[in-house]
Amino acid sequence: MGGNGGEAKGSRAAVPQRIVGIIPARYDSTRLPGKLLEMLGDRTVLRHVHDRACRADALDRVVVATDDDRILREVLGFGGVAVMTSRSHRSGTDRIAEAVESLDESVHLFVNIQGDEPFCDPAAIDAVAVALRGDPESIWTAVSALEDVDSLSREDVVKAAVAADGRVLYFSRAAIPHVRGGTGVIGLHRHHVGLYGYSRRLLRRLTQIPPSPLEEAEALEQLRALEAGIAIRAVTVAAGFGGIDTREDLERARRLLASEGDRGGG
Repeated sequence: MGGNGGEAKGSRAAVPQRIVGIIPARYDSTRLPGKLLEMLGDRTVLRHVHDRACRADALDRVVVATDDDRILREVLGFGGVAVMTSRSHRSGTDRIAEAVESLDESVHLFVNIQGDEPFCDPAAIDAVAVALRGDPESIWTAVSALEDVDSLSREDVVKAAVAADGRVLYFSRAAIPHVRGGTGVIGLHRHHVGLYGYSRRLLRRLTQIPPSPLEEAEALEQLRALEAGIAIRAVTVAAGFGGIDTREDLERARRLLASEGDRGGG
């Protein structure tokens, strides 16, 4: 892993801001407790995520933020770095904010990498990290084209309405934008990919804002930022597997791994 270098004018090299990738790793998930420690091939789900995050060139370091000794032991066992956090956090953002306070103050930029996405694409992580480095005054995330019409009505598939300049207008579990008269204009729909990039300053600000009405209605923490007037911008990445929320998702991931192998891990 390493940052992108470059020569400044004159004899001094420009030093890019360091970016740390943080994986929030809660043990007691609602629908599948302990899912991050489930085996997927010869590695746990969490280790797949960690290994892929470590392949992202734009990250200088990867840290796991957890609330459970079992996950801590797993991370230390495969040689990773972990930070213990409170069990009381309501969101991954709050967990990351606590972990960030224990890290070097010289690091100002962070990428939130979902701990239950074992096939996360290192290129997508890089895209968010590079965009964040270029504009740390915004929160950055990723979207992919949503071409599966059946997914439009699924609440577990989060959709995003995105302006031409990359500004995210809204996130929803509903089918947005609504296409009057049918779903023929499928190219308008975007699937929200669970990656976030933010500065330490914006992360601190987010945790000081109480949960918002839209956030609580949709159960989507990113709406807190939009309601507070914080810009969220999106980069477009290739469609991926998504997260593991249920036992069925885990079995589907195992079938995919068995059929295709883990091309992005290791």
